[in-house]
Amino acid sequence: MDLIQRLDKGPVLCAEGYLFEMEKRGYLQAGAFVPEVVLEHPEVVTQLHREFIRAGSDVVQAFTYYGHREKLRLIGKEELLEPLQLNALKIAKDAANEFPDLDLMIAGDVANTNIYDPNNKSSLVEVEKMYEEQIGWAKDAGVDFVVAETIQWTGEALIALKKIKEAGLIAVVNLAIPANDLTRDNDTPEDACKKFEDNGADVVGLNCFRGPYHTMKHLIKIREKVSCHVAGLPVPVRTTDEFPVWFSLPDEGCDCIPNNRPFPVGIDNLYCNRYEMAEFAKDCQSKNINFIGVCCGAAPHHVREMAVALGRKPISYKYYPDMSKHFILGTDKTLSSINTKHQDKYKAEEKWLPKG
Repeated sequence: MDLIQRLDKGPVLCAEGYLFEMEKRGYLQAGAFVPEVVLEHPEVVTQLHREFIRAGSDVVQAFTYYGHREKLRLIGKEELLEPLQLNALKIAKDAANEFPDLDLMIAGDVANTNIYDPNNKSSLVEVEKMYEEQIGWAKDAGVDFVVAETIQWTGEALIALKKIKEAGLIAVVNLAIPANDLTRDNDTPEDACKKFEDNGADVVGLNCFRGPYHTMKHLIKIREKVSCHVAGLPVPVRTTDEFPVWFSLPDEGCDCIPNNRPFPVGIDNLYCNRYEMAEFAKDCQSKNINFIGVCCGAAPHHVREMAVALGRKPISYKYYPDMSKHFILGTDKTLSSINTKHQDKYKAEEKWLPKG
């Protein structure tokens, strides 16, 4: 079955978040955020693919995100463009092949080019070239579909969509919506997604920038507006009504973060836990938002809990928490009572428990 047939039957879970996870592990530099790791340490990328697969992701997304011509120009390594793209695609495919019993799909990925300017014709030509070369490599690698994501401009996303469809591939088009709730060219998310559907997109939706609540706020309107499948892949971060995107989200509990801006590397205290992401997955499923995932900041434990929330038992479910065997908090009758009899000393404080 292809992606659309899978979505027709129910949710497809897609793990993203490679960029930030590689930064946390010490293999990628925050700022430029260029995935040189696929050339310098391919085994690390392979391992993260494995972890996401074991956690329940149905999709192995090639780590080509931000591996485009403009990003490589920025760090003076444009000559690495093609080998980086090809290696990322090969790594994803090889990782999927390690799990022949799973019905995994391989996704190509293109993102915001950072040079799109609707008033500059030469930039439009360059954007089209950038998308065309990346999508061409993805097609040659035999991907099942291509995701165009984290794009703030309706016009730029339409160019990416055009090139995906010209290549004869299934297109997932996801916007990243700024704090004013509009695309950079002043479309509402739902109106932009309707334009994508009208131009042949197979799946439309949102990724990045916003946490689960502030992503769902717009997904509901998108679901009402379009008849195609809808995607939701928020950042696992507790964005707020005052700060609905994570770039400016403060950490009131810390005064030692440089420039008082947690984004991107001081965000630790603001992340959602696994159970919050599970609730998002269930909410998507109940609303017929079937392309479900998590973006920058995602880790395998988020993905596993989302898979479990969707009624699945992925490979890593083998190690799902079982607190009955905890030496203090457990209930297993073979535990030493010298520890378990002190459980009352470790109960959650009543002030933290829900009222009523």
